[in-house]
Amino acid sequence: MENNSKIALVTGGSRGLGREMALRLAEKGIHVIVTYQSRKDDAAAVVATIQQAGQKAAALQLNVGDVKGFDAFLEQLKNVLQNTFNAERFDFLINNAGMGGHALISETSEVLFDELMNTHFKGVFFLTQKTLPLLNDGGGIVNISSGLARATMPGASAYGALKGAVEVFTRYLALEVGARKIRANVVAPGAIATDFNGGIVRDNEQVNKMVADATALGRVGVAEDIGGVVAFLCTEDARWVNAQRIEVSGGMRL
Repeated sequence: MENNSKIALVTGGSRGLGREMALRLAEKGIHVIVTYQSRKDDAAAVVATIQQAGQKAAALQLNVGDVKGFDAFLEQLKNVLQNTFNAERFDFLINNAGMGGHALISETSEVLFDELMNTHFKGVFFLTQKTLPLLNDGGGIVNISSGLARATMPGASAYGALKGAVEVFTRYLALEVGARKIRANVVAPGAIATDFNGGIVRDNEQVNKMVADATALGRVGVAEDIGGVVAFLCTEDARWVNAQRIEVSGGMRL
């Protein structure tokens, strides 16, 4: 086991991709803090699973779209670091939490746009800013983007554009935190069969087939395809990987 004293913070870690990331990080010997917005029981189950595997874990409530709540979250984070992990700082920030939102440009409301922006870009930007003083030198940041920042699909303009903003932000971030030997990278999943966006990729046979047909490896992605890549980026094996966008889509729309 490596990284036996390292700690990762995974936003949106109670289910779907975030849950899988948290479990795979724990497999690497990294302690994990997950955040959840409303699914407290799901987050508690993730914590219990990690603890049973021999790592330390904790869960904290956080709405990543509400920047005003970040200072209170930071206080909770400091307390849990001290009380659960006997630490002042943590090592890896994984900005994973997200929300779906599908509308054509002509039908996108300002309310939906603002919700998507606050969650996927503003929240990522300012949570990163506010946690940087708590991040250990030599640590890492992984921002989760989407294949939709590269390939287009009707109805994903706001979501895809905001993920594109996250990718540009990540390069600037890598530049500015490099003096502290902190790496910043993007993982961009393709279409994944989870309950995201109402479970459309998982549950809609037509969408599932469309995705599989557009993917070189001939199937839709599953959460298990993603978590290990994020965990890898938080290991010494990835120490020279920096400012990169790694698409994990099975070769979608090549």
